[in-house]
Amino acid sequence: MRSVTSVALRILFIGGTGTISTSVSELALRRGHELAIVTRGSTPVPDSMQGVEILRGDAGDPASLAAAIGDRDFDVVVNFRAFLPEQVAADIELFRGRTGQYVFISSASAYQKPVERLPITESTPLRNPFWQYSRDKIAAEDLLVEAYRASGFPMTIVRPSHTYTHHSVPIFGRWTAIERMRAGKPVVVQGDGTSLWHLTHSRDFAVAFVGLLGNRRAIGEAFHITGDEALTWNQIFQILARAAGAPDPQLVRVSSDAIARSYPDEGPGLVGDKAHSVMFDNSKVKSLVPEFVATTPYWQGAAEMIAWHDADPSRGGIDPEQDAMLDALIAKYGA
Repeated sequence: MRSVTSVALRILFIGGTGTISTSVSELALRRGHELAIVTRGSTPVPDSMQGVEILRGDAGDPASLAAAIGDRDFDVVVNFRAFLPEQVAADIELFRGRTGQYVFISSASAYQKPVERLPITESTPLRNPFWQYSRDKIAAEDLLVEAYRASGFPMTIVRPSHTYTHHSVPIFGRWTAIERMRAGKPVVVQGDGTSLWHLTHSRDFAVAFVGLLGNRRAIGEAFHITGDEALTWNQIFQILARAAGAPDPQLVRVSSDAIARSYPDEGPGLVGDKAHSVMFDNSKVKSLVPEFVATTPYWQGAAEMIAWHDADPSRGGIDPEQDAMLDALIAKYGA
């Protein structure tokens, strides 16, 4: 792997056009790195990623991924699309001896739930009995730690928390909840709305993340990357309502367990993550990437989100299924 001071790193992103990875790709290109991304082509590559090399392949298919990259090697490989331990096991075999750094995107939801001690640091235990997604990330991390210890496989683990961009609405009910607030209708907040949460704009995340690429001190280490602003869910709804020009939101408070019982698909992400207050100590990543500062307060990010949706009516509107779900919960628990 080249020195962290190199003009350009040869970087491979598996994925590269998602909520997190688009901002990371854009910044890596602006900094002069040579970037190739493996993608199936289902998501268009934005104009802001001019200069990227496109490799067609399926991240979930080891044979397809191997065919896409051929016999090439890279200074850095980042897999944004690995969710299962068997995917990471295949990556270890594919990239062993072919990269100076392999970066796995894990999740801050892997940290102990319920959290026994705040703030959360990278040494907080990993255990989430509520969400299979998190348990799979933990199992993948275990494989990487074992590979590093046994053979020096040059892994780095990054645990994002709730990273957002202009198109991702973080609240229960998503954009439908925004339209309901504009209409003066009630919406649902999990629990009593007072648990603390971190929302990190993908632009800010990218600064810390790209700063870790090619950094030898990041090898064998795990980092979470989050903003420093801790907001309650009540505040998040209020900020979004103000940005949308809506009146003060009518919040119907429903326990996460009750939501999970009524709508099992929504449950794991609530009971296994958002129901818990979190505060993160970011000093570890800042010690390696001192330029990392979260510069986008949520009121600004919320304004950008509302403006983006309002700019094109096809991006907004009410989802009938989400609307019916909110109505049913409010009818049952709103008294």
